[in-house]
Amino acid sequence: MVARFFDALFGCWHARYSFPLTVRPGTRRNRAAALTGTYVVCLDCGKELPYDWQEMKVVSATRDGSARVRALATKEAA
Repeated sequence: MVARFFDALFGCWHARYSFPLTVRPGTRRNRAAALTGTYVVCLDCGKELPYDWQEMKVVSATRDGSARVRALATKEAA
């Protein structure tokens, strides 16, 4: 809990991203690409974040948003 507080105050703001990377079907996916198949990397800290091509933004892995993101991923695969 204390670590999250310090991370919120002094941690990375994820302001600079790499170009979105899409994982090929059938290959092992990392945690960020598991939601949509596409992810970006923070150029400051190296954290991988899920990316939505439809809305052209980074998405969060919350409970209510993850069902919507999974639905988008299955539409793209079909």
